[in-house]
Amino acid sequence: MHVPDGFIDAPVSLAAGAVAAGAVAVGLRGARHELAERTAPLAGLVAAFVFAVQMLNFPVAAGTSGHLLGGALAAILVGPWTAVLCIAVVLLMQALLFADGGLTALGVNITLMGVVTVAVSYAVFRALLAVLPRGGGGRGGLGAAAFVAAALSVPASALAFTGLYALGGTADVSLTKVATAMVGVHLLIGLGEAAITTATVASVAAVRPDLIHGAQGLRRPLELRTAAVARPGAGGGGGAGAPGADVPVAAAGGGTRPADVPADEHAAPEAPAAGRGPRGRSTRRIWAAGAAASLVLAGIVSFYASSDPDGLEKVAGDEGIAKEEKEHALSDSPLADYGVEDVTNTRLSGGLAGVIGVTATLAVGSGVFVVLRRRTGPGRHSDQGSGQGAGGVSAPPPATRQEG
Repeated sequence: MHVPDGFIDAPVSLAAGAVAAGAVAVGLRGARHELAERTAPLAGLVAAFVFAVQMLNFPVAAGTSGHLLGGALAAILVGPWTAVLCIAVVLLMQALLFADGGLTALGVNITLMGVVTVAVSYAVFRALLAVLPRGGGGRGGLGAAAFVAAALSVPASALAFTGLYALGGTADVSLTKVATAMVGVHLLIGLGEAAITTATVASVAAVRPDLIHGAQGLRRPLELRTAAVARPGAGGGGGAGAPGADVPVAAAGGGTRPADVPADEHAAPEAPAAGRGPRGRSTRRIWAAGAAASLVLAGIVSFYASSDPDGLEKVAGDEGIAKEEKEHALSDSPLADYGVEDVTNTRLSGGLAGVIGVTATLAVGSGVFVVLRRRTGPGRHSDQGSGQGAGGVSAPPPATRQEG
């Protein structure tokens, strides 16, 4: 749903630009609380992955295709504030390098594909997690919540476009027709969005659930239990050090443990708080796997994407809005329309353009998030271990033995 120049008039485009700029500014502040030292580069990877998957148009109806918007996926993986920035980076790269989405409509596109999809999907996602069963270590409802949230985010974005068109549409077209056509086709596209989002979230959850921001809080809360601990050399009388005295200890999900076992020995590793990976676990493997998948999708698989117009293009053509489209200011770019200039082989041209796009988006996104994380300062979201037990509750320090 990349809105080109000319569909929305200048005043409304400027207003949407102001909304987008404000959202990005707030996102820059909010992302500092979501990013951790090791997960900041992964946010850039999410942006690159969204760019790659957006190249894979899938058929949804006769003569119509759709593609991932990505707001729901990014919000679940890296958090809502960071997600807005991810989508903004993707749209900026697409507009500047590939002439995809108008320059004057950049604020419109960030508002529709970044702000609206992220806000709707994350609100729905967290609401559903609060009521869905939490079987399987807290991940029972994760897939269902991701599916519904992603599916609803797409028609919500279509409705938002209809609202902007009502305020500043440049073609004399019935608003009812625009709304009906946009919501109808994007309900179908939303199912594809939901399938891609759920599959991706499930894949990450299978190997590194600690890296899913939306999974925070899914661990069972820490409980304080008592254990009978005999301490050598302790006096009688049932005092604190007496044999059989009850000593508070922390246990994840019930049970007891000796008080002199370190607090994190029995902590459940299911899904630590967002951005706080287990001590010593590197993100290099998942980063490399994600980068490789993005390059393959954009460089090879994209050749097999549907060539049918996407939902907005189809509606614009059918309803007479397309005649208002203005030529992109960068239409003569060497990468315009996702092809490399002077490369005559269509497959090679598209593949090279996809690889360039993924690489550029990965570099810009990772650079932004790493710099943003470093400016946060010490003491926030360190992923080197926090001395916390399950559920983010500080566990008491290990009891020390008394030498008799």
